[in-house]
Amino acid sequence: MHRGAHGVLDVFGPTVEFLILPEEPDAGYCVMIGTVPPGVSVPLHSHPDAESFYILSGSVRTIDQRGDTLEWRTVNAGEFAHIPGNAKHAWQNASNEPSVQLIRTTPKLGRFSREIGRPVSAGSPAKPPTPEDLQHLLRTAGKYGYLMASPEENAALGIVIE
Repeated sequence: MHRGAHGVLDVFGPTVEFLILPEEPDAGYCVMIGTVPPGVSVPLHSHPDAESFYILSGSVRTIDQRGDTLEWRTVNAGEFAHIPGNAKHAWQNASNEPSVQLIRTTPKLGRFSREIGRPVSAGSPAKPPTPEDLQHLLRTAGKYGYLMASPEENAALGIVIE
């Protein structure tokens, strides 16, 4: 299997490429390559699915829930980040280069990504989401039982939702 064999999806700024599809028989997990372009944030959210990220290149700032607090930390190339299920978290690429990550998660979260993702060509810039795209994201998150923080909650952490 080679990169891009299953296509590339824009998930509201970052892109994902599936290496192991969520429907893969007997896998029990899903594997993706994620790319977060410079200046792009993944807003604060949570879901029951655990996620693990190995940073292949670049770096990201991540905000993680530790007990009742949220704290920013930087994860650089060659480092690993694990987000437990139900923990609030966000990502932000404050660098000048893309952050490329190997992501392992559940098939359910993989299906969610496929359902909200918009097909794009590898390396092409994503189009800004339409109001309909954003409504689809919120409806789909609700269907899966995922929490999406409000623009005000994100702004309090320095994440601007446009």
